[in-house]
Amino acid sequence: MATADWNPLGEFYYRKAEVYSMEWSGLVDIAKHTVAVSTYGGPIALLKDESKTSRVATVAKPVISVYSAAGKLQNQMRWNSGNIITMGWSGTEELLFIQEDGVVLVYDMFLTFKRTFGMGQEAKDIKILEAKIFPSYQGTGIAVMTTSFRIFLTSNIDSPRIVRLAEIPGLNEAPACWTVVLLDRQPRALVAKGEELFLVDQGGQYQNQRPDLSENSGAIIAMAVSFNSKFLALFTQQGLIWIGTSDIQNKYCEFNTKSFQPPQQLVWCGNGAVVGLWDKLIVVVGPDKDWIRYNMDSPVYLVQEEDGLRIIGNDSHEFLHKIPAVTEQIFKIGSMEPGAVLYEASKEFQKQNQKADEYIRMIKDKLDVAVNQCIQAAGHEPEPTIQRMLLRAASFGKCFLTDYRPEAFVNMCMMLRVLNQVRHHSVGIPLTFTQLEHLSMPVLIDRLVLRKMFGLAVKICQYLKIPDSEGRSRILDHWACFKVQQKSEDEEKLARTISQKLVDVPGVSFSEIASQALELGRKQLAIKLLDYEPRASEQVPLLLKMGQDQAALTKAIDSGDTDLVYTVLLRLRDKSSQDFFMMIRGMPIACSLFIQYCRQQNIKLVEDLYYQEDNSWEEGNCKIIRSYSLDDVEERAKLLEDAMNCFLRCKNDFLAKQTEEQIKLIRYQRKLETDTGRSYADQSLQGTLYQLTVEGNHNMAEKLKKEFKVPDRRFWIMKVYALAESGDWIELDKLSRTKKAPVGIETFIDACMKNKNSLEAKKYLSRVPPELKVKCLVRVGLFREAAEAAIESKSEEDFDYILSRLGSAERQVADQVRALRPQLAIRK
Repeated sequence: MATADWNPLGEFYYRKAEVYSMEWSGLVDIAKHTVAVSTYGGPIALLKDESKTSRVATVAKPVISVYSAAGKLQNQMRWNSGNIITMGWSGTEELLFIQEDGVVLVYDMFLTFKRTFGMGQEAKDIKILEAKIFPSYQGTGIAVMTTSFRIFLTSNIDSPRIVRLAEIPGLNEAPACWTVVLLDRQPRALVAKGEELFLVDQGGQYQNQRPDLSENSGAIIAMAVSFNSKFLALFTQQGLIWIGTSDIQNKYCEFNTKSFQPPQQLVWCGNGAVVGLWDKLIVVVGPDKDWIRYNMDSPVYLVQEEDGLRIIGNDSHEFLHKIPAVTEQIFKIGSMEPGAVLYEASKEFQKQNQKADEYIRMIKDKLDVAVNQCIQAAGHEPEPTIQRMLLRAASFGKCFLTDYRPEAFVNMCMMLRVLNQVRHHSVGIPLTFTQLEHLSMPVLIDRLVLRKMFGLAVKICQYLKIPDSEGRSRILDHWACFKVQQKSEDEEKLARTISQKLVDVPGVSFSEIASQALELGRKQLAIKLLDYEPRASEQVPLLLKMGQDQAALTKAIDSGDTDLVYTVLLRLRDKSSQDFFMMIRGMPIACSLFIQYCRQQNIKLVEDLYYQEDNSWEEGNCKIIRSYSLDDVEERAKLLEDAMNCFLRCKNDFLAKQTEEQIKLIRYQRKLETDTGRSYADQSLQGTLYQLTVEGNHNMAEKLKKEFKVPDRRFWIMKVYALAESGDWIELDKLSRTKKAPVGIETFIDACMKNKNSLEAKKYLSRVPPELKVKCLVRVGLFREAAEAAIESKSEEDFDYILSRLGSAERQVADQVRALRPQLAIRK
């Protein structure tokens, strides 16, 4: 009968059912161990202090053992660190050891050390008395009380920030009990001092609160906070259990246990009842003073869960919980709820009894409610046989609903199949449906991965159709990282095994696996694994880290990623310049990219490279470029001399001659600066001549012309424009009258107009040859005169030229010019 093991507690029913027969039966005695159990069906840690159980004096360190929830041994180790004050589990199933010096050591469930941190200098200096591990909104927190009765706390062990809570006035001895409670999302310490409670926070504030206790109830000697941190239970010296809210503002009841001995454990069963343990006696007390008593066959350890209480014993693992309302509605004797009637109808249908039809007719208007009740009850039922019966009833009922959506039914079937699989003793995660809803499926998958149950995790992901990136690929990535830790396996065989398993799996990063292998000192395995990584951007950094410079550069070049090639080149250059140059000489692409980079960033490196290659021509070019980054003239000249010698070595006489003349020019410029006080630096020969002419230093300009053999025409053009810029119109006119001038008179007109002196330009129009007259007239803005000249010469081409330049003429002039066009036709 489904209700045979139900026990009433006020308006509700509680059930204690066996989850596992422990595999450690006959090997472990709970009473001789310090016990720490992880919530949500997590593992069990036992600490056995052999010095306390042995009759012979010994200084042996205690033994730590970790078991699954089914009592299957995961690993053992002998403790070799300091004195342990508290042992417990984090929300991510990490095992925490808090030592008396405040040092916290973090291990995984297989007792592999992960990290450590401290709880502050005071804890280190004066030691700690007690420590509490608690869930917080930031993760898992730790609070410690030092021997000076101060409390220090961190809300997140992953990024610990230690804060000191307010001091309790007049506290001269260790409190009988204290705990951590979450109020307004902030952790606070609740400390008992006699019959008073002090609530202390991080802001240096404390509240002195006296709970509504009966007279002569005695001091508070034990307390427990509910799983959701909303309710509080207190135990007094006179054996009273006080139940109320965690802020002490509301009291539900007081229950007299008639025991002056404090319970070994005071915990909550879910959030609805308080449980006290005395040796082998368990007493469950509800908020209305109702109670249930259980006598156990052997010592046990209690673990409060979100929706119940786990009872760990020497031989069995049991779960005590409140019967969910939907289960009570279906199975309670005499229930006429739609779900109960549908359940009976389904059973009658299986017997081929016509009563099934009568039952369906009774609830035809509430059939959808009945189906949903059966589905929900199946989720809360731990026994697979009853799950199937309830789901069979739901399936039977939904056949009579024409518009029923099956998603809820299908989802529950899938969730129960997963839950039943992980509850199996070989897996040992006894989750309830309520716990799974809170934990979420991705977290359950992660917990299977933590237990190295990769195959099961992959099958669940495939069954639930979880995307590969979030499921299969990620799990196999963890599997591969685990495999590389197996140092007993041959590296060649291991790399082949991993690649065969993962080569077609999308999203798997072989570089991460190789990085894991490298961290473990398996360099050759890492190199072999990197061969399977398709992304060069992932391969190259790890190859560099392993010292595989040649391979890294080759992979970067093959990828076609210029930025990646530059990354490798610069890393290798910083590492060893000599070997680097030798390496890239045989790689044209790498060499070309490096030279291109260095031409902009560090021309000296390019010069060194060409020197090593005995490429004197390019080396000389680099020296010339580099010389113009020097401010000192003599240093620049010296570098140019070196460049000239490079050109001579490679027998490039032209470049050698040009460089020699450049050296001579900068020395002339230096002398000019000394003589005139004006700057000529970084100017070309043409620029120097031009500046000298503008400044009126014609003798020096002539000297330089002869020294550097400047052609006459080039010199004249320069001089014309320089004189025009300087406004030396007399010298310009004098120059224009020189016989056998190498430039035409139009050059003088252009120079005047360039300096916006049309009046001076018009003086030269009379000396312009006929073939250039039209263009020169247009240049000085005489469009009408130019049109008349074009008509006179009967040149349609010249007239078209005038028309194309009319944009800069006044509108009236432009109209007059256009009006002359017919005269050209008449002249022809």
